[in-house]
Amino acid sequence: MSNPSLEELTGRYEALYPGAVVDVLDDRGFEDQTMRAGIAPLRDGMRTAGIAYPVVGRPNRSVDPDANMREILRMLGDAPAHGVLTYQTNDDGDAAHLGELSVVALKAAGVNGAVLDGGVRDVSYVLDEDFPVFSKYRTPADAVPRWEILDWGGTAVVGGVEVSAGDVVLGDVDGVVVVPEDIRLSVLEAAEELAETENEVRDAVREGMAPLNAYDEYGVF
Repeated sequence: MSNPSLEELTGRYEALYPGAVVDVLDDRGFEDQTMRAGIAPLRDGMRTAGIAYPVVGRPNRSVDPDANMREILRMLGDAPAHGVLTYQTNDDGDAAHLGELSVVALKAAGVNGAVLDGGVRDVSYVLDEDFPVFSKYRTPADAVPRWEILDWGGTAVVGGVEVSAGDVVLGDVDGVVVVPEDIRLSVLEAAEELAETENEVRDAVREGMAPLNAYDEYGVF
């Protein structure tokens, strides 16, 4: 089994669709790797795939804004190329945890996207940057005086899924799935095979094969 670079690994995942990856994970007993449906892309065509970079915080109206800003900027500066920020905000709607200037910095660093169990602002400008962002809600209220960053680069629970640094995060209009690090290559290869088989099924059905016959022939539908 080859060991692709992170660029190749994430690029191959981005070429897939989350449904194929989820099907492979289900077959292996990993049935709870899909984030809750409320986390959605800012527009339907957005796709992201990358190595998880977890971020954890909490609402806190007593936080020192300057100190908090500095910690947030440190976190942004540490974000790795080919990464996907995955935010556990513990916030139900009070603040936007990502905005335009943060997106500009992340894009310049070669980060592949951001997934937030929380909020985003400056949406029009973020869309202009063509940077994939998946979020739970939108609000103009800045996080800095309302929300305290606690940790990053370790483990978070985002959309009901535990996400650790090194996991793969894949998202499109269907939703977001997380692949644990220790199986990320084998799942990738199996999902690529599944996608190819589904292409054959699609062609066969278009040519008139009955759905049940296609299932019997190919083992998937």
